[in-house]
Amino acid sequence: MELSSERVVAPLEMSQMKSKDAEPLDGDGDYESLPPHVSVATHMTAGAVAGILEHTVMYPVDSVKTRMQSLQPDPNAQYRSVYEALKKIIQTEGVFRPLRGLNITMIGAGPAHALYFACYERVKRSLSDVIQNGGNSHLANGMAGSVATVLHDAVMNPAEVIKQRMQMYNSPYRGLWDCIQTVTRTEGIGAFYRSYSTQLTMNIPFQAVHFITYELMQEQLNPHRHYHPGSHILSGAAAGAVSSAITTPLDVCKTLLNTQENVALNSMNISGHLTGMANAFRTVYRLGGLAAFFKGVQARVIYQMPSTAIAWSVYEFFKYFLTKQHLEPEAERGPV
Repeated sequence: MELSSERVVAPLEMSQMKSKDAEPLDGDGDYESLPPHVSVATHMTAGAVAGILEHTVMYPVDSVKTRMQSLQPDPNAQYRSVYEALKKIIQTEGVFRPLRGLNITMIGAGPAHALYFACYERVKRSLSDVIQNGGNSHLANGMAGSVATVLHDAVMNPAEVIKQRMQMYNSPYRGLWDCIQTVTRTEGIGAFYRSYSTQLTMNIPFQAVHFITYELMQEQLNPHRHYHPGSHILSGAAAGAVSSAITTPLDVCKTLLNTQENVALNSMNISGHLTGMANAFRTVYRLGGLAAFFKGVQARVIYQMPSTAIAWSVYEFFKYFLTKQHLEPEAERGPV
């Protein structure tokens, strides 16, 4: 009777309910085949944790990237490599200086990535049903990533503005609230969304390439879509490298709009505030030519590869873990 009762457990549930002694890389956790059990709350929780870890672990490199994208940096803030930059910043400005602005990034990253992953999963599934009859569609992946980006950036853009201003060399702001109050008082609320159109122009192709690359790599490395940390890390790193290299010119323009780099704007006799993607493009080109659009590309790729790998591996783990937690009580109760 015990054998018989075990046999009637649904095969889909059994794919989730491996023995705790089994190896974790042996293909357990086929949660991609269980869409009814992966709730929006699961996607949002997993996404929020992944987003916070993605931005915090690699934050010092992100600080370096912002400084290396400066079009006319202070002589004391000119760096040849990421390692040299980190070493110099720590030696001259203190060990915690590369972490300045991390607090606002953590505040923004949680809700932004919760919306981002939940929207991506829902739109991807809906479009795949239409385009590929439920199969994996690269067009659906790219379109879903683009839609998710609009929500993500709406939440994250103000945090990016504050973060990058605090990351710059000789930043005049005493802290998070001083930055928010000063920018609001001197430039208005609109300053927090001055780069939003540029951000979307950059991030929509970035995320489309990112998700297409990730899903394509998963098809090759993990065709059955089991929980497999190695495949998620490699796929995430590849997706981050490809998408960040392609969109670096737009990231340079976004940084200029976010920071309103005074030395650079004054040298161009630009009074007031620089606005609009077209103006940013012209200013970057006039200040440094084509080479200026690739300032900080090394730091950006070095930042994006591990951060994207962290985001996907953490997201897939929590997605698997939370789904498994949901299914265990059902399996223990057995068939009705």
